[in-house]
Amino acid sequence: MQIPGDYFAGTHILITGGLGFIGSNLARRLHGLGAKLTLADSLIPEYGGNLFNVRDLQDKPGVNINITDVRDPFAMAYLVQGKDFLFNLAGQTSHLDSMTDPRNDLDINAAAQLSILEACRKHNPAIKVVFASTRQLYGKPEYLPVDEKHPVRPVDVNGINKLAGEWYHLLYNNVYGVKAAALRLTNTYGPGMRVKDARQTFLGIWIRQLIEGKSIKVFGDGLQLRDFNYVDDVVDCMLAAALDPNAYGNVFNLGSEERINLKDLAGIMVELSGGGTFEIVPFPPDRKAIDIGDYYSDFSKAKAALGWSPRTALRDGLKRSMDFYRLHHSHYWDPK
Repeated sequence: MQIPGDYFAGTHILITGGLGFIGSNLARRLHGLGAKLTLADSLIPEYGGNLFNVRDLQDKPGVNINITDVRDPFAMAYLVQGKDFLFNLAGQTSHLDSMTDPRNDLDINAAAQLSILEACRKHNPAIKVVFASTRQLYGKPEYLPVDEKHPVRPVDVNGINKLAGEWYHLLYNNVYGVKAAALRLTNTYGPGMRVKDARQTFLGIWIRQLIEGKSIKVFGDGLQLRDFNYVDDVVDCMLAAALDPNAYGNVFNLGSEERINLKDLAGIMVELSGGGTFEIVPFPPDRKAIDIGDYYSDFSKAKAALGWSPRTALRDGLKRSMDFYRLHHSHYWDPK
């Protein structure tokens, strides 16, 4: 999959969640391709936004940072105007938080998505939208690998609301002609991910604990299978989905042919840390209630339609991530 070097040059692009993990990596790539960027982010502490993620972009020409909340319909109505593309990445990602504060998750992952799409319909119906969905909406798999035809049975409030947000995008594509594609992400990791806690990905808290010299905890028996995508590969797929007219009105799984159980994953990370340890511990009740067991994706639809396959080997991506946080950890958590 080759992204034409000049395709995005001069285009106007809005990234919601633009100071977050994936949004900032996407912004960096698009800036290098010559796009003019508006990065919208609420910088609410519980979520993933961090100004350090865009430290190298803040003073660049053609980059505008707008601190706003996607729940503000007036702000979104203004921001979508004149944009060629919207990469809609803002969301509440914590599965546990969605269970303890379901209304907030509903407001961000469903209601706000509807407001964003209404803003597009009314103020910029020609905009092209790529929406970051999640594999969590499948729930506990009936078969593996999970393809897009698999039943959707979310096991938590987050999965239900992300599914609603995804379907709003497809509806507005099909009914109103607001071109939208949805990517179901699975275990994205890399520099810029939230590491102060497990709200975004458990890999983040593992990295923090290893850097702090603590033992990491693997829940259950450690044999649960997962697949992972390095953030650069996810950005590749987002750009491919934005470029291909056949992507609109469709959902695509992301995933990897590298499948690994959590015990072996912990072993690799301990090795890369140069001296950490891990332990197998029972599931806490709140996590056990929403655990999905084994999961890995069939991404053949994205491969066939978009020419996308992940290029970063898991060990290489983990090493890059660990090296990044060794160098920059003070910007992502308070060691106190």
